[in-house]
Amino acid sequence: MSTLLEGPLPLFVVQAILVIVTSRALGAVARRFGQPMVVAEIVAGIVLGPSLLGWLLPGFEAAVFPAKSMQLLGLLSQIGLILFMFLVGLEFDPKMLKGRTRSSVAISHTSIVVPFALGALLAWHLHGEYAPSGVPLTSFTLFMGTAMSITAFPVLARILTERNLLRSRVGTIAITCAAVDDITAWCILAFVVAIARSATLTGAVRTSALTLLYITVMFLAARPLLRRWLERIHVGLTQNLIAVALVLLLLSSWVTELIGIHALFGAFLFGAILPKEGNFAANIAHKLGDLVVVLMLPLFFAYSGLRTQLGLLSGTKDWIVCAGIVVLACIGKFGGSTVAARLTGLPWRESSAIGTLMNTRGLMELVVLNIGLDLGVLSPVLFTMMVIMALVTTLLTTPVLQSIYPVELLRESVIPTPDRTYPAAEPP
Repeated sequence: MSTLLEGPLPLFVVQAILVIVTSRALGAVARRFGQPMVVAEIVAGIVLGPSLLGWLLPGFEAAVFPAKSMQLLGLLSQIGLILFMFLVGLEFDPKMLKGRTRSSVAISHTSIVVPFALGALLAWHLHGEYAPSGVPLTSFTLFMGTAMSITAFPVLARILTERNLLRSRVGTIAITCAAVDDITAWCILAFVVAIARSATLTGAVRTSALTLLYITVMFLAARPLLRRWLERIHVGLTQNLIAVALVLLLLSSWVTELIGIHALFGAFLFGAILPKEGNFAANIAHKLGDLVVVLMLPLFFAYSGLRTQLGLLSGTKDWIVCAGIVVLACIGKFGGSTVAARLTGLPWRESSAIGTLMNTRGLMELVVLNIGLDLGVLSPVLFTMMVIMALVTTLLTTPVLQSIYPVELLRESVIPTPDRTYPAAEPP
């Protein structure tokens, strides 16, 4: 076996084959139970890791996913995330914010404050037993609060897209809230990382200010320039135009990475400011969509799954703590978002649907958890518990949403878009 996997290229080819086959196979099963494809991808990552494959076939798992290959797999998974966030940004039309800014900000900030407070309270109880040795209570508390307050913006987008609900009234408010939520959470995370690394708070303040400045420049300056440029182009989507778009995408990701809020938001922001009139954005989405969704994105779930070890939860107490984390996560996100949405004037049914969608975690949660594990703020045991929480909250989204607000009713509020020709989403 080892002779067949010598060299990084043969090893990666085998890894990619396993990831794609496992994700697609589990995806077929997930769809039979009404779950989105992203749930299957999260489970596939855990299945291919030490929790199952490493337990059943430890020699095979060690040969196919050796420690030396993790750096390359992690890098490629990050590229996949950047491209996917760009595609999500292409689907996000700033016009959808019209008339919903006040409610979106109120809901998103409430959905951060409440779970953050619950996460901080939880951290106070868990610090002595589950925090890594030498991690200060302040750093641990702030990071747990941040991790509990994340909404998986890309996962939420995929759930809504797969059900053709992205432009429904509830879907529009939810995706807007999730965008504001995650940008705010990443700014908070900058403070947390600065404290965890014993850096000064000046850097965190600088990061937040630069983030707001960059968003302003992108919408007020870059977006009009892109619109005028596209209006002068009267040719189809050529390879040169795709190259220009990808270069600008990478530049935006690079800038936000330098700022300190992660390259993902630079990718999303560039996709969001691309003019949606005409077919330019739609054609790029069509060109990149299948490659990103089928190959690149599942690599990240596999990378996270390889770092998740369910066997570390060895006793009843560990599982009770894990269940408590899941319950508090749901109370904070679902409860906080639902009440906030109701207070902004939305009916209880729509408020509950938004709360359910905001409780979706998954991808962004895994990104934050991987940062915490790399920084040494989270122990492997607590990392595994939080991954389980991310999976459970994502699993709950579809059935709970269906019981509260059936898809048929949601689709009645879809905003028509006669000038856009995005390819239809896969059937749920």
